[in-house]
Amino acid sequence: MTAAVTQELVVLLDEAGEALGTTAKAGVHHAATPLHLAFSCYVFDEEGRVLVTQRALHKPTWPGEWTNSFCGHPGPGETPEDAVRRRAPQEIGVEVADVRLALPAFRYRAVMANGVVENEMCPVYTAVATGPVVADPAEVEEAVWEPWAEFRRAVLDGTRPISPWCRDQVAQLPEDPRDAPAADPSVLPPAARRPFIEEPA
Repeated sequence: MTAAVTQELVVLLDEAGEALGTTAKAGVHHAATPLHLAFSCYVFDEEGRVLVTQRALHKPTWPGEWTNSFCGHPGPGETPEDAVRRRAPQEIGVEVADVRLALPAFRYRAVMANGVVENEMCPVYTAVATGPVVADPAEVEEAVWEPWAEFRRAVLDGTRPISPWCRDQVAQLPEDPRDAPAADPSVLPPAARRPFIEEPA
């Protein structure tokens, strides 16, 4: 007997960042993508390099685009920080330590050439890899370590092709995020501070 596959859910938000409910991740991205909760993470190694990944070529949003280390969506009842810790081994094959809030109020909306929209309140975190990266090919086409200062400079001067959210995040991140204190969690969207648990129908 085959076990049932659990459907991955994302948390929908209103303009104040309060949870409205959930919907299936598989169908959330389209030309009228509703505002929802996400996260981005920048993973560093002991040498201060940042992991930069190329999104798998079959992904529905920005396939093949170079971007930050990994992204994801907190599920019902899950904080973004917990989602970072859950998603890291799933996507890049490594546990992460020193998960630190960097940009609690980051929000963006971006439109692909085909009209598909990303529309997220997306707190940004940094973390440190605890071992070698073994990225899941279903999520990541390629992964490379790049010196943070060089990566940041190339993103800011426009010579490094990168996803629209990563470009905007790098512009807001400190010159050396590893040395920066954690940001104030009270600035997180309310749904990220108080994880939404949907009542049974």
